[in-house]
Amino acid sequence: MTGLRYVYAVCRLFDTPLQMQLTGIGGAPPALVHHHGLVAVVSTVPEADFREEALKAHLEDLDWLAATARAHQGVIDALTTVTTPLPLRLGTVFRDDSGVRAMIEAREADFRRSLDRLAGRVEWGVKVYLEAEPEEPAPAAPAQPVSGRDYLRRRRERTHAHEDQWQRAEAFARSLHERLSRYAEDCRLHAPQNAALSHVPGRNVLNAAYLVPRRQCEEFVEMVDRTKDEAPGMRVELTGPWAAYSFTGEDTAQEPQRTQETRESRGTKETQASGEAS
Repeated sequence: MTGLRYVYAVCRLFDTPLQMQLTGIGGAPPALVHHHGLVAVVSTVPEADFREEALKAHLEDLDWLAATARAHQGVIDALTTVTTPLPLRLGTVFRDDSGVRAMIEAREADFRRSLDRLAGRVEWGVKVYLEAEPEEPAPAAPAQPVSGRDYLRRRRERTHAHEDQWQRAEAFARSLHERLSRYAEDCRLHAPQNAALSHVPGRNVLNAAYLVPRRQCEEFVEMVDRTKDEAPGMRVELTGPWAAYSFTGEDTAQEPQRTQETRESRGTKETQASGEAS
């Protein structure tokens, strides 16, 4: 069975070795492909799984996708401890090392600009949820039938209460985003998570990523912690620090919802699934 070269990330030369026990997709250890002072972190994957037609089919298999995303993220996490990686999309493959070097050469200027911009910076994710209200017990049967007017009045009151709660949640999310943006050099507002797909309780009001210099990370985290009990009925979740997926220029901000949720089920982030055989 022939193999393809799977690329996890591109980075600058680094001196600290990766962990000896580190493995990537399919249990293969990562290797380094050098070109013009840049490094692609790669491993060999089976062509039967990663050629274009097979990859499209695998992306419909959530178990396969979850396992592949975890292995991909494990390599990125290890790289983040020793350098600033520029993560590539999940499923980026080439025929051989020559194809990887050709990719680096074709995109060298963009890679260098991105690496300069991301050096010494990490990504934090912040989500705000409007907690689901506990279900009210069914009302006892009234002594007299409820009139249509009373029924409509009660329904309007419930609707107004929900609208007021949602407006307060949006105001809190805007305020939090403005405060956190002061500690970040850049930010991305992602689409709210779909509760039916994520299986996370509550309604997602804010789903944001922040590019934060490492020297300001402590202040950023403290700011998030101070807001967690600020608004009753709101839940604030912080994830990170991660490699700067949302700021790589790889269109990862448009990742499929299912892939994002797979990664965050283990407290991670994933890139958009994409096969790029050459």
